[in-house]
Amino acid sequence: MPGKSDQLMQDVIKADGRYPLEAFGFLHNGLERAVRDAHGEELPEPGNRHVTGRQMCMGLRDLAIDRWGMLAPTVLARWNIHSTFDFGQMVYLLIEHDFMFRTDEDSIEDFRDVYEFQDAFDVAMNLRLDQ
Repeated sequence: MPGKSDQLMQDVIKADGRYPLEAFGFLHNGLERAVRDAHGEELPEPGNRHVTGRQMCMGLRDLAIDRWGMLAPTVLARWNIHSTFDFGQMVYLLIEHDFMFRTDEDSIEDFRDVYEFQDAFDVAMNLRLDQ
C-alpha cells in the first residue's frame, strides 16, 4: 500500500498528465543509476546524492539501453518522452511539488539537448555490440 507522499506524488503526476506513472518509476531508477555512476556503488547519505541534469540524462540513457536495447527510443516515445528535455520536465514537476530538490546552480535548461535520442541510443548500442 503506497504511503501518503506516494499517493500525493501519483495525484500530481496524474493531474499533470504529460507522462504516465511508469515513466516516473523509470525516472527514479535512472536517478539511482546516475547517483551510483557519479558517486560510486555505495550510495552516499541522502543530502549528498546530487547529480547534474546531464549526469541524470546519461544514466537514464544507459538504463533504457540495459532494459530495452534497441527498443529504448520506442518505449520512451510511448511514454511521451522524445528528448532529454522531457526528463527535465519530469524532474521539475517533482521539484515544483517538493518531491525532489535542486541546488541554486541547477536549471531545467541543464536537460535541454543533452543528446539526440536516436543518435545517442544508436551509438551506445553499437559500442556495446563492439565489446
